[in-house]
Amino acid sequence: MATTNDLKNGITLDLSGELWTVVSFQHVKPGKGGAFVRTTLKNVRSGKVVDRTFNAGVRVELATVDKRTMTFLYRDGGDFVFMDGQTFEQVSVPANTVGTGADYLLDNADAVVAVHDSVPLYVELPTSVELVISQTDPGLQGDRSTGGTKPATLETGATIQVPLFVGTGEKVKVDTRDGRYLGRVSG
Repeated sequence: MATTNDLKNGITLDLSGELWTVVSFQHVKPGKGGAFVRTTLKNVRSGKVVDRTFNAGVRVELATVDKRTMTFLYRDGGDFVFMDGQTFEQVSVPANTVGTGADYLLDNADAVVAVHDSVPLYVELPTSVELVISQTDPGLQGDRSTGGTKPATLETGATIQVPLFVGTGEKVKVDTRDGRYLGRVSG
């Protein structure tokens, strides 16, 4: 247990059985009345963001979330199997917990897996990854109707938009948060 005075960005609270991460907080001391803390909270499971106000000094329950760097091994049906490099423990993470990150996850790639009471909560990938384009059509010179981009399929099976000059077999850098093309990778 902690009080609202102990709140910091990034800590996880257990409010009525739901886990919420503190995105931002502000202590407010109005001229009249008691002080309070205005917070923005993000639901760990659903990603829903809400604003919530607490009276100053109110007790809140902290949740212990263990974030560990793990290596993605393989897919097992609808689950993704990760291994902790320190303990060699293997953890199965459901596909809906991995979310859209599955589009950019290669075998033996490292990711941060957050676990609470031995239940995987979410998987954090690096902000960008390097992937090979497995298929894309040649770009047509002078085609500006698409804004100078074309669809390309990555080695993971995901499709992103790339500039016309990028070809099949090239390695590109992709933003894992929104699937944006960030540039070609030489070598």
